[in-house]
Amino acid sequence: MHILRVYNRDPLWDAYVDSHPEATNYHRLGWKRVVERSFGHQGIYLAARDNEGKMQGILPLVYLRSPLFGNVIVSVPFFNYGGLLCSCTEAEHALLSEAEKIKENLRVGHLELRHMGRSSPGLVTKNHKVTMILDLLPDEESQWQGFSAKVRNQVRKAQKAGLETKLGGLSLLDGFYDVFCRNMRDLGTPVYAKAFFRNILRVFPEHTRILSVYLNGKVIASALLTWYRDSLEVPWASSNRDYRDLCPNNLLYWEAIRFAVGMGVKSFDFGRSTPDHGTFRFKKQWGARPVQLYWQYLLGSEKEVPDLSPANPKFRLAIKVWQNLPVGVTKLLGPSIVRSIP
Repeated sequence: MHILRVYNRDPLWDAYVDSHPEATNYHRLGWKRVVERSFGHQGIYLAARDNEGKMQGILPLVYLRSPLFGNVIVSVPFFNYGGLLCSCTEAEHALLSEAEKIKENLRVGHLELRHMGRSSPGLVTKNHKVTMILDLLPDEESQWQGFSAKVRNQVRKAQKAGLETKLGGLSLLDGFYDVFCRNMRDLGTPVYAKAFFRNILRVFPEHTRILSVYLNGKVIASALLTWYRDSLEVPWASSNRDYRDLCPNNLLYWEAIRFAVGMGVKSFDFGRSTPDHGTFRFKKQWGARPVQLYWQYLLGSEKEVPDLSPANPKFRLAIKVWQNLPVGVTKLLGPSIVRSIP
């Protein structure tokens, strides 16, 4: 088995991803360009080929250098999925062996693999997160009737309040970003630069959209949608909590589900959640089911699995401080911090 590094153009990479039943959106090579352009991190994309030159596996890696959190390698950072994608155990072992060498050469604290629904034997594993998947019905009316009365009533409340929606691309980015920044500040989390989302929309113009909810011409909720094969995902969705009583989030998700049904995809991915927490319960009320995520590790200088989640008590004070900053200040400071938080 031969391990090769793949750069920005390799049709064999995406052809392999497209042919593999366990592939996710974030295995595609275009996300390497998104991360490198947005954050300046180095993508180390590995491909395993047999003696006949046939692709047998891939492993997308990103090397993050951070003075705050230490140097790490993640497959892949900033997104929910990634990790190994292989057709045989020989390719898996070869890719892991090469990843171990890279980890040692770069002297990183750890290497993290983000797997969905599967895990690689023998690796240190965290299974604290799930993604919430709604299996879609073939038509809008059946999908609507499948929701509980509570969900339907919340959507109707938003509609009766005069909320309107719009679907588009780059032209809706400013409104999306304003709501996103406000929401992240309220959560106490540093915000991505607007260029990150602009790069996603530019690299994947045929597979991404922004959906926004308006009240009297003002964006009060917005989401970025991305899809691949039979699944549409909402990796980022935000709403202005000042308008929570009008249920803009409920209208936002219903319109996103309507769009997915209209496209003919089979599943709607609400994104990752912590079981039994608030976002988990919100997604579950739509009928979404949890699918286990396995975050697996090759440990280096760090002897324990790292915890960079907001729930970590050592970040409590920083979160409180961030929540009290003006949104404009968080827009200035956030991107330089969050680029190092995978």
